[in-house]
Amino acid sequence: MPMSSSESAKALKRTVIVAIFAAVAVVLSILEAQIPLVGVGLMPGAKLGFANIMILTCIFFLRGRDAFVLVILKTLLTAFLLGTFSSLLFSLFGSLFSFVVMFLLVKWGGKKFSVIGISIAGGLAHNTGQLLAASIVFKSMSIFYYLPILLITGIVTGIAVGFAVRYLVASLSKISLFEEFLG
Repeated sequence: MPMSSSESAKALKRTVIVAIFAAVAVVLSILEAQIPLVGVGLMPGAKLGFANIMILTCIFFLRGRDAFVLVILKTLLTAFLLGTFSSLLFSLFGSLFSFVVMFLLVKWGGKKFSVIGISIAGGLAHNTGQLLAASIVFKSMSIFYYLPILLITGIVTGIAVGFAVRYLVASLSKISLFEEFLG
C-alpha cells in the first residue's frame, strides 16, 4: 500500500534529520579525536562521547529505528575516518549498549528520569560495552580492571552530554522541522 503524501513528507523529514544528525555526530567525533585525553591521565581510547549528543537528541524526537540507523551510520563513518577494525568493534559494542539503555529509559521510563540521568546511564553503558568488546578481542576478563575509572569518566561525560542534549532539544523544539515530532 503506497504512502500518502503527508506520510511520505514525514518519512523524508525523518531521513533528512537522521542525515543531519549523522553528519554532526561524525564532525563531533572528529573534533573529539583531536583532544589529547591521555595527557590528562585518562586511558588510551577514552573519549568524551560528544556524538552521543546527537544520538540522545534523535531518541527524543524520532523513532527507535531512526536512532538505531543513526548509531550505525555514526559508528561506521567514524570508524572509516578515524579507526581500525578493533576500534569499530569497540565503538559498535559501546554505541549499541548505550543506545539500548538510553532508548529504553526514554521510551519506557516515562518522566521518571532526567535527560542528564539518561545520558549518564548511556555513558556507563557505552563504557561497559567497550570493555566487553575488549574482553572478547583480548580474550581476557582482566580488562575489567579499567571499569572503575571508566564508570567515573562515564558519569562526568554523561553529565556534560546530558546538559547539551537538554538545551539542544529545547532549541530544536522551536524549529518548524521538529514540531511534528514532539511527542
